[in-house]
Amino acid sequence: MCGIAGLISLDGRALPGLQTLDAMCRTIVHRGPDDQGTFHTDWAAIGMRRLSIIDVAGGHQPVSSAGGRIQVVFNGEIYNFRELRQTLEARGYVFQSHSDSECIAHAYAEYGTDCFAMLRGMFAIAVVDQDRRRLVLARDRIGKKPLYVGELSPGVLGFGSELKTLLAVPGWQPRISMDAVQDFFSLGYIPAPDTIFEGIGKLPPGHWMSIEPGQDGGAPNIVQTRYSHVDFLPKWTDNEDTLQERLFAELDDAVRVRLVSDVPFGAFLSGGLDSSVVCALMTRHLSQPLKTFSIGFDEAGFDELPDARRVAQHLGTEHHEMVVRPDAANLLETLVHHFDEPFGDSSAIPTFLVSQLAARHVKMVLSGDGGDELFAGYSRYRRYATLQRIRRTTLGMAPGLAKLGGALLPGARGRRLSGIGQRLGLPWPDDYLALVALANPADLRLLFGERAHADPFGSVRQRFVRSDINSHAEQILSGDMDTYLVDDILVKVDRTTMANSLEARAPLLDQNLIAFAARLPFNLKLRGEQGKYLFRKVAARLLPAEVLTKRKQGFAIPLATWFRNDLRPMLLDTIGSRAFKERGIFDQAGIQRLVDEHQQGLQDRGELLWMVMVLETWMQTLPDQTSPSPMH
Repeated sequence: MCGIAGLISLDGRALPGLQTLDAMCRTIVHRGPDDQGTFHTDWAAIGMRRLSIIDVAGGHQPVSSAGGRIQVVFNGEIYNFRELRQTLEARGYVFQSHSDSECIAHAYAEYGTDCFAMLRGMFAIAVVDQDRRRLVLARDRIGKKPLYVGELSPGVLGFGSELKTLLAVPGWQPRISMDAVQDFFSLGYIPAPDTIFEGIGKLPPGHWMSIEPGQDGGAPNIVQTRYSHVDFLPKWTDNEDTLQERLFAELDDAVRVRLVSDVPFGAFLSGGLDSSVVCALMTRHLSQPLKTFSIGFDEAGFDELPDARRVAQHLGTEHHEMVVRPDAANLLETLVHHFDEPFGDSSAIPTFLVSQLAARHVKMVLSGDGGDELFAGYSRYRRYATLQRIRRTTLGMAPGLAKLGGALLPGARGRRLSGIGQRLGLPWPDDYLALVALANPADLRLLFGERAHADPFGSVRQRFVRSDINSHAEQILSGDMDTYLVDDILVKVDRTTMANSLEARAPLLDQNLIAFAARLPFNLKLRGEQGKYLFRKVAARLLPAEVLTKRKQGFAIPLATWFRNDLRPMLLDTIGSRAFKERGIFDQAGIQRLVDEHQQGLQDRGELLWMVMVLETWMQTLPDQTSPSPMH
């Protein structure tokens, strides 16, 4: 586990000296405090910072193959590296270490870019292929590990695990994308391949990119290829009991392979179903008590500590916990530093704190991320199904009836009913996206006035349209995996754990498990009002009944209460500052209306106000020469 960075000349001219690569690596010491390694030619430079998890003594990077002609750095873990090693040794490759990284170098030497599809794990990889004079970048199937890439100056392309690696390159003057700013308020994150900066992108999950410098000032040859795709069809035809056994075996295997570690490890335990199942499966393979880590709140409606304790006691774990209070919002500057671009999910606060807690005891944890997307666990899937039933049973009259009812009912109930009517009147997939959006078009007009986007879903709409999936329900699962999961959940976990030099592994996002789960009939995921139907059947074999029946809480924080009390002065100071007003990003009257509506209890504006504070705090970190692009 580590962070990577590098540069490549696009026109064949010599790169900046090694000091630039060193500066890029220094910005991500938190991702890899144990070691640094670099490789530099006149046309390509790669570097890494290492957090030692496997082969602590011998896993230095870069690793090489083909007599040094192939040089590799990577961030992540490869769980099938032992099997790959056996195959490669049979083909004559000689290994100098016991690390998973060396397998990548030899696999690339043997199979070229086909090797990426052979890797079971999480990774961002950079390969310098000196024979072909090219740099190859690759990212894992689901996007657990980040990789940013873009042209920083004429003729120089940079890449890195975090945006701050690129900001360390002298001469690059980043320009803010105001389209991305509005995407941030619509969704709470900036969806790939875009970033907050114009000209800088995220390599999409399941893709590799090859860059070959041009000769004598000519244009470079850049190719981007998708190597992985999740298939939802054909569906499994086995009976329910057989599929339950198969699911149990896939879950158990996904957990088992992630227990390979040469350092102490544990698990996040929220008390919810997903993390509890992961912990239960871990204990099946361990001879010592599992170390578990939980976070809670003083506000009862947000506190899952009693549930986590109950599971920990049932499994006999060595349990550690802490309570999050409003003063945790003082972490905002720290979070902004580690996320590099605006990130609106306020659960980053408890995730950072539970990572900090775990890092005092272990260097690696397993998490329960991914279960909701795989097995239809979110309440919004049930809400959308209800929306569809209303649409079918009212013969198209529902939008008008809901809007009329909303006009007649006072207050919040009327607004909610009007909102339902608006969503019912939208075409697919906007009806679903409007259900999950953090800011609707009216909210965007309050925030940005006449500059607000007319189409708040333009950047993600096509991710929810797949011709090879024959139901909207499963297109939702696929779309959420391709957007919310990769650009919110996985970003949150990666940045908060790596900020604390802690590795996180997500067995529920194992590629074999994903492939199996995608082809389960949908009624084995969502049945009536119950999500995770078949997953719950497996969980019942491992956990007490009360864990299965508890209400899903998620990992939210009580922003509504905090902004009306402890965080109110912080909010008012932010929006009242001279710098905030002079930036001219927001419509000041609209911002004040949001604050007033929240303080008076007319609407819960906590999430939007949090994002306003996130963006302003992020703006304060930028180099002075950074400027925003015009809003379209």
